[in-house]
Amino acid sequence: MGDRIITILACSACKDKNYAFQRGKKKDYKLEVNKFCRKCGKSTAHKESKQ
Repeated sequence: MGDRIITILACSACKDKNYAFQRGKKKDYKLEVNKFCRKCGKSTAHKESKQ
């Protein structure tokens, strides 16, 4: 099978690390999605961060 790495999504407003998921190594771009942040209490942009 292909190599998988664990990625962490952090809130762009408060920098809290909320979500973790797996993705392939061959991606050359950073993921950014709108997710709900429990600390902020609203939906904000979450970006990939280092572990």
